[in-house]
Amino acid sequence: MKNLKLIALLIIPLLFSTSCSNDDDNTAVNEEEVITTVTTTLEGGGETITLTSRDLDGDGPNAPIVTVSGNLTAGITYTGSTTFLNELVSPAEDITSEVEEEGADHQVFYQLPSSIGTVTYTDTDANGKPIGLNFTLVAGTSGTTGTLTVTLRHLPNKTAVGVAEGDITNAGGSTDATVTFSVTVN
Repeated sequence: MKNLKLIALLIIPLLFSTSCSNDDDNTAVNEEEVITTVTTTLEGGGETITLTSRDLDGDGPNAPIVTVSGNLTAGITYTGSTTFLNELVSPAEDITSEVEEEGADHQVFYQLPSSIGTVTYTDTDANGKPIGLNFTLVAGTSGTTGTLTVTLRHLPNKTAVGVAEGDITNAGGSTDATVTFSVTVN
């Protein structure tokens, strides 16, 4: 009799642990994407300015290669867009489309002094909040140099004070990519 009880005590928990398997879990896992290349393109005043940061060794020892193809012209309104790529795979994976599809979970922030320019978002997610892949930049004061920092945030609090206007201070979330470009306004 003792043996039957012992066997029952061993078999019953085993049956419950195997029958409660979660093999049919349909929960989507949103894995962080690898972003090696960030390109911001500005078109205005008859010219195109391309700002690119390429880091093909990821978190490796080499610094990203950062290029800026030209200077801004004071007072010009530029139509801007930013793209994100993973160039560690071939062909390169365009992360931009995923950011757009998951717009409610992402926002691109543009941090720059007002003397360099001001940014206004021109795209929105399904909730009417900015994504930031598309924007306008009005170039600031002639003779100014400074930096433009582009940051992609995952799960920012888009309803926090200032976030919809591009203020990253209260955004929260996690940073998927951030790059800084040196810019000059002529």
